[in-house]
Amino acid sequence: MLKNLFKKTTKREIIAPLSGQLVSLDQVPDPVFAEKMMGEGVAIIPTDGRVVAPVNGRIIQIPQSKHAVGIEAEDGTEILIHIGLETVRLKGQGFEELVKVNDQVKVGDPLLTVDLTFIEDQADSTITPVIITNSKSEMTYQFAPYTQVIAGKSPIITIVER
Repeated sequence: MLKNLFKKTTKREIIAPLSGQLVSLDQVPDPVFAEKMMGEGVAIIPTDGRVVAPVNGRIIQIPQSKHAVGIEAEDGTEILIHIGLETVRLKGQGFEELVKVNDQVKVGDPLLTVDLTFIEDQADSTITPVIITNSKSEMTYQFAPYTQVIAGKSPIITIVER
């Protein structure tokens, strides 16, 4: 019991990986994201196609379809950026990867470029969930106000861990 009283509280920020309108996950028209089956997070309706690193860390996943990127932050937090809905079926069209798995990245480093016009025409949506995929019970989340955010600059999630 006393051990928990003296345990240090840490706070970490996740920065917007895209510029656009920040919205809650329940706004995502896909139950996997809206019902938080993949984890806690937020979503961004992007206004430009530049995807940047939301944390300092290492690239741990880029599917062959290039529609998503997974990053492990320096503290072990894993973040998935899933660009659009039903974009896996595009088989990489409209996406250009700028990093590879195991690359080290810093906040704001370019990860992908996305042709938003192509995605809007070919996929169900450009809405982009940003998910913490390895949540722990001792983590709580503070979300930025749902407003316009700037890639590489605007904090979108603060993780508080005890």
